[in-house]
Amino acid sequence: MRSHIIERPIGAGEVVEASDAPARAGRSRRNALALLLSSCAIGLYPAAAQTPPAGGTQPKSFGYDDVVRQARILGERPFDAESATIPAELSKLTYDSYREIRFRRDKAIWQEGGSDFRLLPFHLGFLHDKPVQLHVIRYGAAMPIPFTTGLYEYGKVPVPKQISPSLGFAGFAITTNLNDPKVQDEVISFLGASYFRVIGRGQRYGLSARSLALDVGGEQPEEFPFMRALWVEEPSRDSTELVIYALLDSPSVAGAYRYVVTPGQTTNVEVTATIIPRKSIARLGIAPLTSMFQAGEGDLALRTDFRPEIHDSDGLMMQTGSGEWIWRPIKNPKALRVSSFGDKNPRGFGLMQRDREFGHYQDLEAHYHARPGYWVEPHGEWGEGRVELIEIPTDNEAFDNIVACWTPKDPLPAGKPAEFSYRITALSTTDRLHAYAQTQNSFSGSDIEDGHADGLGKKRFIVDFAGGDLPYFLSDPGRVEIAANTTGGTITATILSPNPDAKGFRAIVDATLPDGQTAELRMFLKARGRTLSETWTSTWSVPGAPGAGSPAKAIKN
Repeated sequence: MRSHIIERPIGAGEVVEASDAPARAGRSRRNALALLLSSCAIGLYPAAAQTPPAGGTQPKSFGYDDVVRQARILGERPFDAESATIPAELSKLTYDSYREIRFRRDKAIWQEGGSDFRLLPFHLGFLHDKPVQLHVIRYGAAMPIPFTTGLYEYGKVPVPKQISPSLGFAGFAITTNLNDPKVQDEVISFLGASYFRVIGRGQRYGLSARSLALDVGGEQPEEFPFMRALWVEEPSRDSTELVIYALLDSPSVAGAYRYVVTPGQTTNVEVTATIIPRKSIARLGIAPLTSMFQAGEGDLALRTDFRPEIHDSDGLMMQTGSGEWIWRPIKNPKALRVSSFGDKNPRGFGLMQRDREFGHYQDLEAHYHARPGYWVEPHGEWGEGRVELIEIPTDNEAFDNIVACWTPKDPLPAGKPAEFSYRITALSTTDRLHAYAQTQNSFSGSDIEDGHADGLGKKRFIVDFAGGDLPYFLSDPGRVEIAANTTGGTITATILSPNPDAKGFRAIVDATLPDGQTAELRMFLKARGRTLSETWTSTWSVPGAPGAGSPAKAIKN
């Protein structure tokens, strides 16, 4: 099974002796940061009541504006790389020993309040060496959650000694009655950097959402922002949603986040983000999603065992600002590949797991057929930019190798806050997103078929479209045609065949491309002037390009 976070978190500062002068300065900076994080929890609300305030003027409730204020203060200061360290006995934990530490469910927060929600903090250790200060907002006051070993079972791991209650946690999970009114199941978790995962009814954890991505797929090393603090509003007995706030930090940015989680058949997370860049960032990823793809239905050579397919997501789905629906199959490429889809005010994008058939995966442990897709719907106008798909070669399902995000056309100015808001929905099917026929399967021939002819590479693309209004046309298939185009090379033939078993059509497109070139091929089905399907698109290359073996970049749409 894969670990929750595969990227290496930014390392904690070194442990220093108390007599060391620079260490004292480092502690002073850390103390200042701790005061900043706790000012609203302690300084503003000293009477963090166990009961509601009685009479008089009630203090202003802690909320998003308070987190934004903290982010502004944080962003005006140089990044503090000497953040609090964790005890050596925790940082030295291995993957297996860390898994020995389990939260005691009988200690879950809120279990006595009548709410359907429970809060379960994660223990620090192993890769999770960035302490996060957790707070519960109760009656408007933000109160820190103290660390205690009594919250955990340690199995074969020695119980840590002399741990400060202010140590913090690695993150937390929220459980609720998601699948059964009598059973508590995880619905969302925050663990590692700025990652979080969310699921709906009947789903299993798969891909991850990220709060922010910096320089992913770029020439510079990727930077991983992380959470300094998290706040959760205590739910009432009748609460159907949960409100979470986060303070984000990294060398390049500070940020404030608000997440409103509504569990259900399709769980929704409403996200509001205020980002304060410390410097101009060329490749800033908004609403980033991270997933894994090792092998799909057409990748016979990439299979490592009996399982036909191995992936958390099988396609990038988009709705452009103009309303066009696009499906881009995910690949496990031979070299890093970054595909950019230029757009203005996009209506939605997401990494989806469209194939829900168990028999296509045959995995009794991973349950890839039950992994959700995440659909991102921007609120307001995001302006010009691009949806980027980053595909990284992998031969191991333990590593996430797929990223999708929105990148603004112009870098955000240093020191100027920028706000973005959007909804993330955990979906088991994409059928209800639009009424057009959808891609059911797609295959392609080898990179070069029949060798080279006159300096041209040849390839055949095969796409099965199903659903929508296609069954209506099966009695008169001649009314349906393929609309195909390519940014390079030539389309030499198209073939369209009825596919009654799938209640749709199979489209075949043959194309040629000069040696050393890369092109984007697109196709959809139509009946005269009426669009019948989403647009299927794929990038392909012919070897021989200068610097062959270097990352390939798709033609911008």
